[in-house]
Amino acid sequence: MTEIGNGLLIGDDNRARCWWHGNRPDYLEYHDQEWGHPVTDDTRLFEKICLEGFQSGLSWLTILRKRENFRAAFAGFDFHEVARFGETEIEQLVKNAGIIRHRGKIESTINNARRAIELIQERGSLAAYFWSFEPGSEDRPQRMDYETLSALGKSETSTKISKDLKKHGWSFVGPTTVYAFMQAMGLVNDHLQGCFCRGIVDEKRRKLDRQAILG
Repeated sequence: MTEIGNGLLIGDDNRARCWWHGNRPDYLEYHDQEWGHPVTDDTRLFEKICLEGFQSGLSWLTILRKRENFRAAFAGFDFHEVARFGETEIEQLVKNAGIIRHRGKIESTINNARRAIELIQERGSLAAYFWSFEPGSEDRPQRMDYETLSALGKSETSTKISKDLKKHGWSFVGPTTVYAFMQAMGLVNDHLQGCFCRGIVDEKRRKLDRQAILG
């Protein structure tokens, strides 16, 4: 691994990547295969917004390494199933050492599952809801370099989504949490200039059928 400046690392395959994966195999795979690739599947969108809530105060790598445990504990993030969780399931989850045993975040996930069902009834899908907030190019930085990305903890759009979700009764969806969700789910492309993934993500975003998503 070689650092070439401006937040880019050269890996063993001679490809330049954003620095934050630190060449850790699982994190590197996440960077290459998932982060920023546009997602329109409601289950994956629900999973990610919940896991970003669990990340609050922690690192994403901590959550990533427990993700399969979370999936097993929360019925694969099938929000219809999670919405039916009650006190028995909450007590089981609080004792589950494979996840983050934070009662508030566990209860929030169950609450958000119920709110997701309501939102789908209102908007047709979670994809239609979240992608309706996709920022235009005029609202994005002209160049994505290390300094720019490092300063992007939240945005005007993530603040808007956060306020709207809270209005709909969601919890643990602050502007920073929502922006991390936007980055991961491809509503924005925050791979650095020079990272080999940036062009791949741009192409996937270009091909995305937004009309079909928004209905």
